[in-house]
Amino acid sequence: MSEHKIFARHSGVKKSEWLFIPLIKRCVWVTLQVEKVDIPCEISVLVTNNQEIRKINNEFRGIDKSTDVLSFPMQTLIPGKFKTTPGMIDPATGLLPLGEIVLSAERVDKQAQKYMHTRERETAYLTIHSMLHLLGYDHYGEAAETRKMREREKQIMWELGYPDD
Repeated sequence: MSEHKIFARHSGVKKSEWLFIPLIKRCVWVTLQVEKVDIPCEISVLVTNNQEIRKINNEFRGIDKSTDVLSFPMQTLIPGKFKTTPGMIDPATGLLPLGEIVLSAERVDKQAQKYMHTRERETAYLTIHSMLHLLGYDHYGEAAETRKMREREKQIMWELGYPDD
């Protein structure tokens, strides 16, 4: 198995509200495994609060409101057809930099309550959702693309032990 590097950290979140980093890392690993990503990748995950994710959302997307998760892909990939070109690998690390995920711990808790499931399940779902964005999936365009992404989310959630609610 590839030696992926997953850098995950909290910023602006009270320790009592931290998300479970080993779960986040496991979700990243399983997503990469299910998507048959067989070269070492680098992924960064920031867990923050609503105020910080709002600032990031406004700065990078021009949307001045908080959100649950943001994805910043560093590669242009075709969903479900993982392929790289030589220039994509960072020569200094030997890793493929996939991008960054930003999660709002406050939104994880709020949405877990709203959808009546655990914060662990919501953390897993949002991490998988964001990872799929890093791997080229999208849900803003055609209905077929949205369906494909939702199917992958369900499969990966099932692999992690979170069957459909």
